[in-house]
Amino acid sequence: MSMPGHAPPVPAPPTLLEPDLLAADPAGLAEVGRLVTELTREAAAALRRRTGPLPAVTPQELSRLLDSLLPDGPMPRTGGGRQAVLALARSYAALTVDLADPRAAAHLQPPALSVAAAADVLASVFNASVDTWDSGPCAVEIERRVVRSLTDLAGYGPDADGVLTPGGTASNLQALLIARDAALGARRDVRAAGLTGLAAEPVVYCSELAHFSIARACAVLGLGEGAVRPIRTDAAYRMRVDELERALAGRRDTEVPIAIVATAGTTDWGSIDPLPELAAVAARHGVRLHVDAAYGGGALFSDRMRPLLAGIEAADTITIDLHKTAWQPAATSALLARDGRDFAPTTGLRVAYLNPDDDGEAGYDGLLGNSMATTRRADALKVAATFLALGREGVGAMLEACYDLARHAADTVAAHPGLELAAPPALTTVVFRYLPRARGADPDAVNGALRRLLLSRGTALIGRTDVAGSVRLKLTLLNPQATTHDIDELLAAVAAAGSAVEAAA
Repeated sequence: MSMPGHAPPVPAPPTLLEPDLLAADPAGLAEVGRLVTELTREAAAALRRRTGPLPAVTPQELSRLLDSLLPDGPMPRTGGGRQAVLALARSYAALTVDLADPRAAAHLQPPALSVAAAADVLASVFNASVDTWDSGPCAVEIERRVVRSLTDLAGYGPDADGVLTPGGTASNLQALLIARDAALGARRDVRAAGLTGLAAEPVVYCSELAHFSIARACAVLGLGEGAVRPIRTDAAYRMRVDELERALAGRRDTEVPIAIVATAGTTDWGSIDPLPELAAVAARHGVRLHVDAAYGGGALFSDRMRPLLAGIEAADTITIDLHKTAWQPAATSALLARDGRDFAPTTGLRVAYLNPDDDGEAGYDGLLGNSMATTRRADALKVAATFLALGREGVGAMLEACYDLARHAADTVAAHPGLELAAPPALTTVVFRYLPRARGADPDAVNGALRRLLLSRGTALIGRTDVAGSVRLKLTLLNPQATTHDIDELLAAVAAAGSAVEAAA
């Protein structure tokens, strides 16, 4: 009972955790376990009610749904406790993409492995950072060993090193940063002039199908997107070596080659540039070779597919995205360097409060010297857990299964009277289109519309791209549990959607 003249006490708002329950405390760790169990139970219940890889809503409908679910926004003044979080989990699972659905085949975005996701929770619980040894000693040592395993698989020697990064874009950026400083460091005229108003013009050579992150990296590094010299590709969508030779031989005296960037797994075609020949060109002209194997790098885990990357060991640096073809939760990329000393000029800064010299000499060095980031989470933990559980052969077998699915999909498209295959698949990507039956129908409009129809129904998630300015559809097959029957059903859904679009026209 309240005392006269005093307002009754206001009950404390429900909270998710007691203030003293931090995740890494014994009691907090137990609470994390309970919460993860409850959250995943709610998510599983919502998934059981799903009928496809996407919710059957338009973007406008989804926005209205979220407004009703979050009337005070995601940062209300007072919290709603455990029940608010469980409601969020239910809604999220019901409305997000389900990459484990075999009809999810649009992007280089695979479903994550359970073992990797569980290890990722543990990494979040302890919140270690690998920039300094004392910020995460075990995490530092695990990353060193993961990197060493990757450099060994790439065919590098004992002087190699590497670093985990937030994604292929970051890995490519750091590789070109190393290449820029290595090339321009030898040019006194460039160093004196800085990166503006150069008498010398830094340039980067890459395939016309190289990932856009190469041009973006040039922009970020002060070279400008105009520094990119795109090289034409052949009928198999691989960089033409003769065209590269011609570009190098015909360059202006003011042009300074920074790097040749080979692509091992183009986004649309999965095509792999001729690595041995490009390595020979790079050596002959004294230019660094970077291989963007963000997509194709997973072939290193498969004895059957490893020959696709023959010659990669000659690259100065390599990008590999483990969140693509090692089925890791995003984001986990790796930048590997054949000579580990390459990192020192660009990221080897030492600062007294993080990596003083005497600590380093005593062995207490973290990984700050290899990274463009400071605080960096223990992403190597989930990678190590995955390979300890499945082995290199197990991960490689997953890629082989997807590789075989792509060939089945291509054969099915080629045999279908209403579909047209653009090219045989090189990895796990299949490019094709629907052929309208109605005379005068615009194939580009029909293919674009049928994809959106599938999206709005939540039936299937497929990609799209352009080939010579014309719309094509794309399957990126990275679900190793999908079956040939699933692929047949997916292609049947595409054909049915095409018919529906034509009928509604």
